[in-house]
Amino acid sequence: MLIDQVCDFLMPAAGAAGVTEVRLGLGYTAVQLDHQRYGLAYTLRDDLPEGCGVISVAGTLQGRPASEIAQWARSTNPLESAVGLATLNALAEVPPTAKVGDLLAELKVTSDDVAGMVGYFGPFIEPLRRRAKALHVFERHPAVDSGVLPESAAVEILPQCGVVILTATTLLNRTLDDLLACCRSAREVAIVGPSTPLLPAVFASGGVTLLSGVQVVDGQRVLRVISEGGGTRQLGSAVRKLTVRCGH
Repeated sequence: MLIDQVCDFLMPAAGAAGVTEVRLGLGYTAVQLDHQRYGLAYTLRDDLPEGCGVISVAGTLQGRPASEIAQWARSTNPLESAVGLATLNALAEVPPTAKVGDLLAELKVTSDDVAGMVGYFGPFIEPLRRRAKALHVFERHPAVDSGVLPESAAVEILPQCGVVILTATTLLNRTLDDLLACCRSAREVAIVGPSTPLLPAVFASGGVTLLSGVQVVDGQRVLRVISEGGGTRQLGSAVRKLTVRCGH
């Protein structure tokens, strides 16, 4: 699985790095490593198991090796997986080819394209509808009468799409690999969101052409927003949006 490839790729970067802070918020999970390195991952709160204690070793994470906590990205526990992915994102260096700006500035879409979007990215909807021939949006739990299709419909429709945008939360819920298998005919395949590891060398092997994630520029602000239940909008200028093309 791609998440395993991400782990294996970043393990040498972990070295002797240690975990300084872990914040499990309602919107995002944040991890701070020593030397002021930060990473984010979405908190899959709809998938949390019952009970008041979700992580059995809570209260002991500070000071643990980053190499240990990063391996949690392989876990099927949604919170452990988020902590692991956030740690991996803290370890990942920003590629020199990354550009400041959001995905739409780099995504190649024409009026002949049928576009598919797994995960509802509100700011992208109208621009893509204007640029593409058609846009199909898929969500795991679509609202009634929203015009959004259930995630199960993606298997049938994505093979017909020339442009596909996938939320990086598919790394966390273990659906990314199956979705990418449906996108082999697509000209553009993008993974988007603050959970995205900016590792073009890894994702190019899966047919991904664009990665759009964030770089933390104000770590203390990010930790506070996460702790207070904030999401993308509240993070604001504490993060910088980056997009990098895979393969070339």
